[in-house]
Amino acid sequence: MRIFFSVGEPSGDLHGANLIEALKNREPDCEFVGYGGPRMAAAGCHLHEDLTQLAVMWVAQVVWNISKFLRLLSRADEYFRRERPDLVVLIDYPGFNWWIARKAKAQGIPVLYYGTPQLWAWASWRVSKMRRFVDHVLCKLPFEEKWFRDRGCHATFVGHPYFDELNSRHLDDGFVEQLFDPQRPLVTILPGSRTQEVKNNLAPFLQSASKIESQVPNTKFAIAVFKPSQLEVVRQLVAESGLQVEVHVGRTPELIHASRCCLACSGSVSLELLYHTKPSAILYQISRVGYAVQWVFRKIRYITLVNLLTAEDPFADRSAGIYDPADPRDQHVLMPEYLTYDDRTQDLADHIVRWLTDETLYEEVESKLSRLKSQVAQGGASQRAAEYISNNVLSRDRIERRGAAA
Repeated sequence: MRIFFSVGEPSGDLHGANLIEALKNREPDCEFVGYGGPRMAAAGCHLHEDLTQLAVMWVAQVVWNISKFLRLLSRADEYFRRERPDLVVLIDYPGFNWWIARKAKAQGIPVLYYGTPQLWAWASWRVSKMRRFVDHVLCKLPFEEKWFRDRGCHATFVGHPYFDELNSRHLDDGFVEQLFDPQRPLVTILPGSRTQEVKNNLAPFLQSASKIESQVPNTKFAIAVFKPSQLEVVRQLVAESGLQVEVHVGRTPELIHASRCCLACSGSVSLELLYHTKPSAILYQISRVGYAVQWVFRKIRYITLVNLLTAEDPFADRSAGIYDPADPRDQHVLMPEYLTYDDRTQDLADHIVRWLTDETLYEEVESKLSRLKSQVAQGGASQRAAEYISNNVLSRDRIERRGAAA
């Protein structure tokens, strides 16, 4: 049995690796090939290409790399025709993965989407592609299953695979202890996993840090850098800010765990912040043009997964997009969020200052995060996804092969 993966994001590489490990326990003879990243390779996937090196955003960057994507698509198509894998598994990365799905279906190969793109948030019209090219959707969020089924897709909720990684992760306790100083509360800055996100978000985060320091002078700041290639950009921005800020690469879990609270770029890191029950303020800084574009396509009020999980109806209101503590619609929000082209650095600073100085408020937010964590962060998504694939795809394929042989 052979499964072809197509994974283009660092987070997808993590989820793919955990799924491969779970499948190996159920299907020890199964082979894993395709596009992914270093974590999947370490888990036993034979990579035709490290697609995570092409984790790009926005139309201009896609066009710039179009020849690379076309080459990878052609290579996958040739592989499907020659080797005919038993299943194609897609994780996130919708632009490229729609084409992979199209090529696989043309050869009659079953296609499964694990960790679906957030069509319900930005691009609901693309659900027609999901119906045509994908046999089954394994959903990460509880409200996704109904959303896809209501639109004619076969869908099953398995849980968010990120919690599997978080539950199995071991922190460097020695490093955490070094970070801890009872006289200097730590505020961790998480500017994003993509270099473009770092360039857009770190400068306003540092401006917020300066405003926080002016009100709470004993605050210590640290930046969690996702990969070494981002260090030059980070150090340059820190130098320009004039702040004393620690910079660490590959220490995100420890920096979150040791922090009092956090400033974070919107993304799956909000689930990690939830897991550690850290009060956090979220920013996603974009251009004025980018804001206008997203306003047209966005179908939900919140961009932070934690806030969507606490919303009574995630799809009830697409207006605003900026957290307002005085708005009755936002009373459930646990992580104040700002998707903006404007300067919201004072708002971010105000949230952090209150959490640093008001113990009652801090404990209230921490308690609410803890209750939500107990509801959604149990883990087991990788095992449930592997069980579905083994029982509903690979087993059926084995039966069909035996029938053909007979």
